[in-house]
Amino acid sequence: MADPPGCCSTCATCLLCPYSCQWITAKKEKRKGLRTTKYDCSWFLFLFCVFLFTLVWLYFAIIILNDFHNFNEFIFRQKKLWLDWSLVLLIATAVLISYSSVLILPGLQDAVCFPNCPVRAPQVLLILTALVVAAAFTGLGIKWAEEWKSAWISLQATGPFLHIGAVGGMTLLAWPLASFIYRTRSLRVFVLLVYCAAMIALYLAPLGITSPCIMEENQLPPKPALVGHRGAPMLAPENTLMSLHKAVDCDVQVFETDVMVSADGVPFLMHDEELTRTTNVQAVFPERAALNSTAFNWTDLQQLNAGSWFLERKPFPTVQNLSPDDRQEAAEQRIPSLEQALEAAKHSNLSIMFDLRPENHSDYQNFVNVTLEVILQSGIPLQQVLWLPDGFREDVKQQAPGVQHIYGRKRVENEKEPVVHVNLPYQDMSSEEIRQYRQDNISVNLYVVNQPWLFSVLWCSGVSSVTTNACQVLKEMEHPIWLLPSSTYFMIWIVVDCVSLLIIIWAFVLMK
Repeated sequence: MADPPGCCSTCATCLLCPYSCQWITAKKEKRKGLRTTKYDCSWFLFLFCVFLFTLVWLYFAIIILNDFHNFNEFIFRQKKLWLDWSLVLLIATAVLISYSSVLILPGLQDAVCFPNCPVRAPQVLLILTALVVAAAFTGLGIKWAEEWKSAWISLQATGPFLHIGAVGGMTLLAWPLASFIYRTRSLRVFVLLVYCAAMIALYLAPLGITSPCIMEENQLPPKPALVGHRGAPMLAPENTLMSLHKAVDCDVQVFETDVMVSADGVPFLMHDEELTRTTNVQAVFPERAALNSTAFNWTDLQQLNAGSWFLERKPFPTVQNLSPDDRQEAAEQRIPSLEQALEAAKHSNLSIMFDLRPENHSDYQNFVNVTLEVILQSGIPLQQVLWLPDGFREDVKQQAPGVQHIYGRKRVENEKEPVVHVNLPYQDMSSEEIRQYRQDNISVNLYVVNQPWLFSVLWCSGVSSVTTNACQVLKEMEHPIWLLPSSTYFMIWIVVDCVSLLIIIWAFVLMK
């Protein structure tokens, strides 16, 4: 084998160390390096697949950050342990992708500079990496299957850019591939055919890439209205009056909350069936902390602090940036009654949308009647009340005919009364369905939307409103993250493919 190029000889020793690459320098061997065996090739192929596998997991990890607060709440309800598990996810993913990169990048360098050198990655750690990523995907599929839909939606935001990145990455592989083909007789035809097929598929991939944000500027629908999920939970303790006022500051049009009814018949704001996550009930009533929220009377509930947990557990990173005044206000928050929330919403000209929980309670009909009584006595215009509960909906229509009814399902054929407003998880509606509902004058609210990329896709699709934890972020967006006319995207597609083809041809000519 010829001497390595000068540009590679200095750094090659360091790059080869992770792979225990040994060289025979004796003159009797005429500088022939150790031959790469099929075993070595198999392990390098496995290394490359693990690297791609880990890269895909990194993509998934970034996508599921939109919904990770739900996972944190789920873990707390199961284990009574609060931790921002998204940090654990990101750190673990960063370690895996860094380790895979440390292995794969020198390997590709060796394939060009030292094509006959066997590449032996640390096999046990490599297998462990593959198993960890496989376990992560398996757990995602079993416990959080709806995130597969989230990943599919994300391709509408990232598809054009992933295509460019994939073409660029595969183009760079032309150098080690050309080195392999020119210096190896076995399997080179098969490898070349596979590479060509992959490149052709990538070149034609935009034919299958669809995104609602590939449109002309004048076709962009109006910006979706913002619905504050339990208020503004990144800026104040959820389901408190402070959270409602912070939502108003974010230009939120609807305050979304959850209502329960106390043992003595007072509707109040609370999401969880237990009080342990968002109050100090364990300190005040330790022997009753595990009871359902509806088992407490209003006098007991008023003794609880509903804001100190927010400062202690820091459910969102934004808590660290609160001003001293906001911290003081948060620390003093109490559980608000529905009457207090309606009064605040009325003065702020804010609509209020709520669920009435728990739906399976034996006294649920009385809950409905008590809640309606509070609404009617509050004096709030009924069109500002958005009713979500399905139970006893007909009774609600009779007692409060002005209330707006929001349905947590899609419309069905031959309905007696047409559905005008729907409230669904963002994973449950496609862009085509959103456009069709918009054409039929059906208001669509999707939840929970926190990331700008997701908000951009839904904006381009024409959704009416979104429920969000991050109202302070989405408020500042005056335009989707990207918007491309179809002619511009077509031009980018053709230029990228042509440049890639020229580089590949140049690589094969140069390596020969």
